Parts: sequence; C-alpha cells; structure tokens
Amino acid sequence: MTLVPWAYFAISLLCVLCVATAYRPVRREPVSVLSFVIGWPVGELVIVNTALALALTAVFGALGAFDAWPGDVGVALTVIGVAGLVGLAIAGRRDARIVAEAVSAVYVDPTASPRSLPQPEWGRWWRTTRAIPLWSRQADVVKQIDYWGDGDRRHRLDIVRPRAGVVGAPVLIYIHGGAWVIGDKREQGKPMMNELVHRGWVCVTVNYRLSPKATWPDQIVDCKRAIAWVRSHIAEYGGDPSFVAVSGGSAGGHLCALAALTAGDPEWQPGFEEDDTSVDACIPFYGVMDMTGDPAASGLHGTGLLEMLESRVMKVKAADHPEVFRAASPTQRVHAGAPPFFVLQGGNDTLVPVEVARQFVDALRRTSSSPVAYAELPLAQHAFDVLASLRCQATTAGTIAFLDGVRDGSIATGPHRSGGAEGTESVTEGGGSGRGRGRVPQGDDLP
Repeated sequence: MTLVPWAYFAISLLCVLCVATAYRPVRREPVSVLSFVIGWPVGELVIVNTALALALTAVFGALGAFDAWPGDVGVALTVIGVAGLVGLAIAGRRDARIVAEAVSAVYVDPTASPRSLPQPEWGRWWRTTRAIPLWSRQADVVKQIDYWGDGDRRHRLDIVRPRAGVVGAPVLIYIHGGAWVIGDKREQGKPMMNELVHRGWVCVTVNYRLSPKATWPDQIVDCKRAIAWVRSHIAEYGGDPSFVAVSGGSAGGHLCALAALTAGDPEWQPGFEEDDTSVDACIPFYGVMDMTGDPAASGLHGTGLLEMLESRVMKVKAADHPEVFRAASPTQRVHAGAPPFFVLQGGNDTLVPVEVARQFVDALRRTSSSPVAYAELPLAQHAFDVLASLRCQATTAGTIAFLDGVRDGSIATGPHRSGGAEGTESVTEGGGSGRGRGRVPQGDDLP
C-alpha cells in the first residue's frame, strides 16, 4: 500500500475537523483564537472550500488513492465535509432573512418596512468565489489624506467615491479593526464600501495610531478627529456633511460605537473641543463593547483581553484605574441622545462573545431615544464581513436598507418599537435627537 491513500485520508479528516470547528468552535482561551483562525475562512468561503475539496479528491483519485481502504474512508469523510459546507452556505444565505427582519423591526411604519433586502449592484453572487475583495473599477480612491495635519503616517484616510463623480452624496466612515494594535484602512470593509459606492455614496476609511506605540485614548481621539475632518471637508470630495454614518468591525466596531456615543466629549477632543464629531447612524460589527474584562459583562472565557489591554493599550491595571476601562466601554456610555444603531454579531464568535452584543443592545434599548436594530447571525464567526461571502452579501444589503431608512425618515428618532434581542426588552420609548448632541456621560459620571 502506498502513502497516497493515507495522505488523502488524513487531509479529508482534517477538512471534516475544520468544518466541525465552524459549527461548534471552542470558546475557551487560548483555543478560542485557533477556533477563529479555522472557523472563519471555512464558514465564509464555502464555495471556494467546496471546490477545493472536490479538486483534491479528483487529484488523489488520479494518483490511486482509491486503491486501498483509507482512500475509500477519505471519500466518505469528504462527502461529510462537503455536506457540512453546504449547510454553512445555507446558513449564510438564510442570514438575509434575519437581517431583513432586524431592519424591518425598527421602521416607524411596519407596512413600509423592507421584507426583503436590496438587490446587490456590486456584490453579485459570483463575488463570493473571490477570497479577498478588491476595490471596484467604478470606485475612485483618493489616498493618504492627512486629516490631522501633523505628518504622522497613521493620521491618514482614504476617500472612496464613484469614478463618474458625485455631489452631495451621503457619507460612511469605516474604522478598521485589529485589537487596537494592528490593521490598516486598506484591508477591511471593502464589500460594504464597494456596494455603497455603486449606489452613489462616498466612503471614508480611516487609519489611527496603534498600540503599543500609542497609549489609550490615542485611538479614539484619532477617530474623532477624522470625523471632525469629514464634517468640515467631505463636501470638497462630493460628500454631504449633513449625513455622516460610521461603521467598523471588532476594535473598529468598538471605536465607531464609542465615537457615536461620545460626540462633543472634550476629554477625547483635545484641541478640537468645538468641532462637530456627531454621527447620524452607527453600524458596529462584532464590536468589543465591554473593556473591563468582567466575565459577567463580557461572556469571556479567559483573561486574555484584559491582560492585553493592560499591558499594550491602556498600560495601566484595571484594578488600579477601573474608571479608564469603564469609560472606554460603549456599554457604559449609552445615553438618551444616542444616534440610531444597527448592531451585527455572530453567534459563533469566539473573539467577541455574543453576550457582549446582547448586553450592549439591551443597554441601548433601555436608554436611547433612537432605534436600535440587532441582527444575531447563527454560525457566524468573527470578521464575517471582511470577505465577499454569502453572509457578507446579506449584512451589506441590510446595512444599506438601514441607512436608507434613517436618511429618508422611515427609521426615525422618537417613540418606536424594535425587535428584542434574546432576553432583552423589545419596546423603547422616548424622544430626542438622534445626532447625540445632548450631554454625554463623562468618565467621572460612570459608576
């Protein structure tokens, strides 16, 4: 017996284990990180992975893998793996219904709410065969604009706009993730921004200072300075400064939510205290909404996040300065004047547990006078919007429906009824501005 049947058997078994991890990830540290590394590409690139499995089977078959029993077992394992991938594809496709229901729940007039999501203009189904999305050919990218004016290479933003030109277009600012220590404005959010550009939007993707060189709150100060720059200058690039939304994933989800909740906070606007840093809507993806490391608040199975924040980001101990970590937690900063939020979270996320999003949404719905939409996506890992997957198509379309609703008044501030997250109150009442111009809780106000 040659080694070919055994090699095929081993590869097929590994594939099945990877698919199983996408379904049932290990959430306890440090294995939770490995679960993400495995489960994320398996769960999002189902078409690519299925094609790869079938191609490997054909190659090994030609090499004689089926001449011995390990090869036959390998075929059975491949069938199981492909069946699992099909199931993941179906789950990603079904997320369109979940997202549509989340957006529909916050419409003022339920009869006018979208029962189906907008059809993609850029994100056609065949985009899902590409592992890494590129900028659309219809997009004009203006690169490396210094939004601070100090020459720091991390104080740069790119503007992505329709190549055909645009005037008075709504604006989305995207803040990248990377645990506050890595990442770049060129890497994330492209499927959503490509789709928005095809629909006539102007998008801005932002860099900010990273730890350990930077020390908190440098990151949020930079993001707020970028928002202020957009408010002042985006009209020069075809954007409408009267409608600016903000989005981001993971650490970017944390930063965009925190920025949306702290407009005008002078502590985090040194030297530009009077600048307008408000936003009209916020769409955080799997954001780190609790920075205290409290298992009861974060649902974390380990102390890795808190230890990293203490040693590399905040550079102080939470036990010595708990107010720093509470002030940096969006869940602790909710207030009645918060803008409309659309929170998206994966049910299988092992880096930011689903409990984080649930508690944040619950706090917003109990306090904010603006609508709060929440989509919890079964089987979705962290970073599900980075690749042009079936799930990303659904969340992108949902984001567009939400933003369109906020812009045209179909989703408005004031008394409203919104669908509840599991274990949360689903009815919120109140009035006020969705721009968040009222006084926001300062660090000394936090419990």
